[in-house]
Amino acid sequence: MKLKEIQGGVCAPKGFKANGVHCGIRKNKLKRDFALIVSEVRAATAGVYTSNLVKGAPVIVTKRNLTDGYAQAIICNSGNANTCNDNGIEIAEQTCLLVEHAGGISSKDVVVASTGVIGQKLDLSPMADHIGELWNGLGDNSDFAAEAIMTTDTVKKSVAVQFTVGGVKCAIGAIAKGVGMVCPNMATNLIFLTSDVAITPQMLQTALSADVKNSFNMLSVDGDQSTNDTCCIMANGLAGNKLIDAKGSDYKAFCRALNYCTVKLTKMLAKDGEGATKLIECRVIGADKKNTAAAVAKSVIKSSLVKAAMFGSDANWGRVLCAIGYAGVKVDINAVDVAFSSRKGVLAVCKGGFGIEFSEEIAKEILSEDEITIEINLNSGKAEATAWGCDLTYDYVKINGDYRT
Repeated sequence: MKLKEIQGGVCAPKGFKANGVHCGIRKNKLKRDFALIVSEVRAATAGVYTSNLVKGAPVIVTKRNLTDGYAQAIICNSGNANTCNDNGIEIAEQTCLLVEHAGGISSKDVVVASTGVIGQKLDLSPMADHIGELWNGLGDNSDFAAEAIMTTDTVKKSVAVQFTVGGVKCAIGAIAKGVGMVCPNMATNLIFLTSDVAITPQMLQTALSADVKNSFNMLSVDGDQSTNDTCCIMANGLAGNKLIDAKGSDYKAFCRALNYCTVKLTKMLAKDGEGATKLIECRVIGADKKNTAAAVAKSVIKSSLVKAAMFGSDANWGRVLCAIGYAGVKVDINAVDVAFSSRKGVLAVCKGGFGIEFSEEIAKEILSEDEITIEINLNSGKAEATAWGCDLTYDYVKINGDYRT
């Protein structure tokens, strides 16, 4: 059975419910800021997190709670990151206890996450006052949860797919947020995935850790890494497939579905980057090895000058070559070809490391689209990699100039 996109987000797999409410952390009463995702049963759970030395308290508590590889709920607030606070661990632990008191799920089986302003203390009382409302409203409300975890995101990000494992119909669903402070090294901002596949915690962790290398770790909005990056997946086994406890065809089917979801979310996150008007994809082929291709793709997608050129629809390919040159990997610059492409066509701009003649009018037309691909051929091997990002606009500075106030 081929992958089939379905509706439902994190509620698409069997046995999952979700909700999101406004509890008052955010001043805007029209914005939901408190989310909850619950499985009917304890689920194998895996996570990847920020490698920033400055870590939000929820990251620390979540990693501790997942030492046994299981969880049953995910709770998250937006508007405050609960980071760099002397009582942060206590607040994160008490947030987990709210779930225990409301629904009887052990606080040790809770993934806790926060997102928003760093360095401001998080008051527990708004969440404590609304945990009953949040719990009682659990249902097929993935969109409410997706909205509640947003900060400067302008659109909700959700995906779900149906697939088969050993002839059994299964599903993966996901929601995500994060359009600023995005250049991760293990996860990006907040991503919550659910699945009804039966899989061991060990194999689930193996799958997620491998997947992020080619999805979320290949994303950059602004080159800044968050303190609260968390990507977690719960798999409760309610689909009824034979337990995946080793690599094989069933494991590959699961990984394929997982990657479909993570790559789609990565593109959504990139396209909604703070102030962004364009999704930029950098596709590198012909590398001597995978690490080379990945480093080049990431270097180009992170370049502020490349991002600014894409905003201005300027085919300034020299900036692409420049970013390749400082990627920190060995590349034969005299073998590099570069082209720009979009729905309007493909335009070659560089051959063998040197510029070639092209029409500025055609270049402008191609680069004026809202989804652009920078195609790079290193002509040195068969390895390839893709990275995703966005253009750099005036609005990015405006958004972050007064983010806190």
